[in-house]
This record gives sequence, structure tokens and C-alpha cells, in this order.
Amino acid sequence: MPPSDSHRESNRDSLIRHPNGIATVARGDGPVAVVMLHGIGGGKAAWPAQFDALTEAGYRAVAWDMPGYGDSATIAPYDFAGLAAALAPVLQAERGAGRRVVLLGHSMGGMVAQQAYAAMPAAIGGMVLSGTSPAFGKADGDWQRDFVAARTAPLDAGRTMAEMAAGLVRGMVAPDAPADAVAFATRVMAEVPPDTYRAALHALVRFDQRAALAGIAVPVLALAGEHDANAAPAVMERMAARIPGAEYRCLPGVGHLACMERPARFNEAVLDFLARHFPVR
Repeated sequence: MPPSDSHRESNRDSLIRHPNGIATVARGDGPVAVVMLHGIGGGKAAWPAQFDALTEAGYRAVAWDMPGYGDSATIAPYDFAGLAAALAPVLQAERGAGRRVVLLGHSMGGMVAQQAYAAMPAAIGGMVLSGTSPAFGKADGDWQRDFVAARTAPLDAGRTMAEMAAGLVRGMVAPDAPADAVAFATRVMAEVPPDTYRAALHALVRFDQRAALAGIAVPVLALAGEHDANAAPAVMERMAARIPGAEYRCLPGVGHLACMERPARFNEAVLDFLARHFPVR
């Protein structure tokens, strides 16, 4: 179940501030580090159920604040090359401690994972790509400009992220998503700085790693949600088909925010993948 406070951290968690200004929180000392990369409406606080499940199974759980989120410094320019570069010291720290690294990227975080693999494949042992895609939108400047304008218009009109969050989250989850899960996801999104949200949107519409899919040479799980309108199951299934050896799985009864909507279903799928490809016990 989601915690009553979206910023709850266990006293077993360690806040790590990396030299480049990126903040992570980590728990556990297992030989495989699962590094969790949140979406545009997230933050390191989005993963409490995954921290519990991963560490109980013997993995080390690590979650970052993407640049400009939470405790992390922003970057300029704000683009996927910069986001992957910002992630590099996090992966280096885990590898330097002798651990294998698996990226668990949700939505925009799944795009960061793909960009990071393209930039530093030797640092990444595997990936779980959740509710994401290898490219965003249409190859058309007008479409991209209109997309960003529509999503930033409420901010331009004076609304806060907290005021926007409830409607945005409701539009992403399954029709019967648990009320406490929706409330939790809404609290997490309400904390996103508006300037960071704007910057992330501009980066999002320029993402395209389709040409790199065939070169991914590590175990990959493409994890879709039955009711996900942002990263439709058909899109994720096609993406998985282009990655050599990738697995595809669709979770029933969830939308775009599977890790928060139905964490038990999400965790079971992730742990099944990890146990087969990255066993720790």
C-alpha cells in the first residue's frame, strides 16, 4: 500500500549527494543494484513499495531525483544527453562498490534508461522499461510545439503543480485505480517544480532512440499496463520485438502509473525478471 506521506523514507535509507549535484536514496547492500528512474511527474519518493520488495528479496534499491527534481540540481541544456550524463556518477558509484546495475525506468525514466544504455552500455547489466517508448510523439515541429503549449497552458494561467496534479494523475491511471494510490501519486506529482516540468516536457518531445533498439544486448523486460494511454501496450510490444531477446509483459488492470497503482502486481513482474536474470539468492 502507498504510504500516507509521499516523502516517507525508512530509517534504513541513505540519502546520497553525488559530486555532480544529483541526489539518490538507497537501501540494502545486495550484489545487484536496481536503480529506479521516475517519470515526469515523479521523484525519488515515488517508489516506497519497490524499496520494500527489492530489499526484502536481497537487492539493493536506489532511486534518483532526476535533475531539477527533489534534492537534485538542475542541468542546462535540459535534454536526454544531459540526463544520461547526470546519471553516470550514480552508476559508477554502484559499480565501484562491485555491484551489477539494473535500470528500472518508468515513462520518461525509461527513456533516460535507453539514452544511458546508448551512452554507456558497459555500465548497465539489464533494464526494466515500464510504461515507456523508444520515441515520443510525431516528427513534426508544429505537433511538438502544440503538445508542450497545451500542457504548460495551466501554468501560464497561474495554476500551481499541486492544483494540476489531481487531474493529470486521474487521466493516467486505470478507471478502478485504488483511491489511496491515486492520492499518493497526486502528492508526488504536486511536488514537481514547475520550471522543471516545463524543461522536462521540452526534452520529452525531442526523444528518439528507435535506431538504438537493435543494439541493446542485455536482458530487458518491457512492462506495459493494460489501460495505459500514454505508452500503449501495443507500442511497448513493438518496442520489445525490436530489442534482441527482450521480454514483453502486460499487467492487467493498471494504467500508466503501475508501480504506484498496483505495486504488488508490478513488483511481482519485476522480481520474476530479476530472479531469472540477476539472481541474488
